[in-house]
Amino acid sequence: MAAPDATTARSAPGAGFSPGLILAFVCMGQFMVFTDVSIVNLALPSIQSGLDMSEVSLNYIVTAYATVLGGFLLLGGRLADTFGRRKLIQIGFTIFALASLTSGLAENGTMLIASRAVQGFGAALVTPAALAILTNTFAEGPERNKALGVWGSLSGIASIVGVILGGVLADTWGWEWIFWINVPIGLGAAVLAPRILPESKADDRGKFDTLGAVTLTAGLLLLVFTLGEATTVGWGTFRTIGSLVGVVVLLTSFVVIESKVASPMMPLRIFRLKTMRVANISAVLVFGTFGSLFFFASLFMQQAFGYSPLKAGFAYVPLAVSVAAGAGIASGLVTKIAARPVVMMGLTLTIAGLLLMWRAPADGSYAVDLLAPFILLGLGCGMVFVTLQIAAFVGVSDEDAGVGAGLINTSQEAGGALGLAVVATIAYSGMSTEMAATEGKPELIAKVHEAANHDAFLSGASLGTLALLVVAFMMPRGKKSMSSTQDEAADGPALVPAEAEK
Repeated sequence: MAAPDATTARSAPGAGFSPGLILAFVCMGQFMVFTDVSIVNLALPSIQSGLDMSEVSLNYIVTAYATVLGGFLLLGGRLADTFGRRKLIQIGFTIFALASLTSGLAENGTMLIASRAVQGFGAALVTPAALAILTNTFAEGPERNKALGVWGSLSGIASIVGVILGGVLADTWGWEWIFWINVPIGLGAAVLAPRILPESKADDRGKFDTLGAVTLTAGLLLLVFTLGEATTVGWGTFRTIGSLVGVVVLLTSFVVIESKVASPMMPLRIFRLKTMRVANISAVLVFGTFGSLFFFASLFMQQAFGYSPLKAGFAYVPLAVSVAAGAGIASGLVTKIAARPVVMMGLTLTIAGLLLMWRAPADGSYAVDLLAPFILLGLGCGMVFVTLQIAAFVGVSDEDAGVGAGLINTSQEAGGALGLAVVATIAYSGMSTEMAATEGKPELIAKVHEAANHDAFLSGASLGTLALLVVAFMMPRGKKSMSSTQDEAADGPALVPAEAEK
C-alpha cells in the first residue's frame, strides 16, 4: 500500500493545515446544519401569520428539510469520497446559503417549503464530507475520540440552541432572520474552506454507481417521509403500507445492485465491521428515543406547565450544558474502557431521566420536576452521541470514510423519524375522544395533555431500554473493540478489520 500523503493521511493533514482549525471549521458546519433542524419550531406561528399558511402545510417546513437531509446523506458521503470532500463541503455550503436566502425571501408557503428542501440537500452534502475530513485528520484512538467528543456534543447542543435562537430571532428581528443568518456564514465558509481544509478523496474511485445511488436515495427519501407522515395519515392506511412496501423494494434492489457492481456506492464489506454495525443499529433506537424526547418535552412544558415558547426554549439550557459535560466524560472514558459500558451508562441515565419525566405532574415546578431529569437526559445524550460516533468509525478505512459518515448520520435521521412516529402514535391514541369529553374545560384539557405526554415519555424510555439491550448483548466487549485497526488495514484487504473483531 502506498505511503499516505497530505490528502489521505488521517493524522497529518498536510503542511499549512492546522488540525485545530480543521476541527473548528467542520464543527461549525455541523452546528449550523443541526441548528436548522429545530430553529423553525418556535417561529412557526410567526411564519404561519406572515405567509398565511395552513396548519397542515406548516408541518412540511420541518419535514421538507429533515426528509431531504436524511435521504441524501449516504449519497453525499459517496460523492465526497469520489469527487473530493472539501469540494463537496464548498458546494454544500453554497447551496445551503442560497436556499437560506430564498427561504427568508419566500412570498408563500410553497416557495418556503421548496427552499427548505434545497437547504436539506446542501446540508446532506456538508455533514458526511465534514465528518469524513475529521476522521481523516485525527488518528483512530484518543486523538480522534477527543475530536469526535467535540463533534458529538455540538450535534446535541445545536438542536437545543436552534429552539432558543429561533424564538429570539422570531420575536425580535422577524422570522426571516432565522434563515438569513445562515447566508454570510455559509458563503464565508465556502470561500474559506480551501485555506483551512485539505482535500481528500478515495484513491480507487472507479465508475460512479449511478443506479445504486438512485435506488438508495429514493428508498431513504420515501422511508423518512413515510415515517414522518404515519402519525398524521395512520399506520394502517393504503398510503402508509404502500409506501413502506415501496421502501422495501427500493432498498432490496439497492442491496442486489451493490452485490454485483464493480464500484458500489456502498461497499457491503463495511457491514462486516461488528462495532460499526451495532453502533448504527443502536443509533436508530437512540435517536428515536431522543427525537421523541425533544418533541414531547417542548409540548409538555407549553401544554402542561403553561410555558411560553421562549421560556420553554430557555428551560433547555441546563440540558444543553449537560450534553457538553456528558460528551466530555465519554470522550475521556472511551480511551480507557470499551464503548459498550460507556453507551450503557449513558442509556441508563437517559432512561432514568425519561422515567422522571413520566412521573412529573402538570402542576409541578421546573426546579423540582424538570431540572433533575433534564440534567440526567443531557448527560446521557452527550455520552451516547459521542460514543456511537466513535464506534461507527472503528475499522472503517480512509477509502470509505464518507460512506461511514453518511451511514451513521442516516441512522440518526431515520431513527429520529421512526422514534417520533412510533411514540406519537402511542401517545395520541384515543386522544381525540378524550379531548371531546373535556367539553372545553381548561383543567381537563391540561390533564389530557399531561396523560399524552406521560405516555410519550414512558414509550421513549421503552425505546431506550431496547437500545440498552442491543448494546449489552451485541456490542463487542473489551477495549479491543475500540482499538486502532489502521496497521492491520494497511497490510491487507479492507476485510481485515472485520475479521479482527470476530
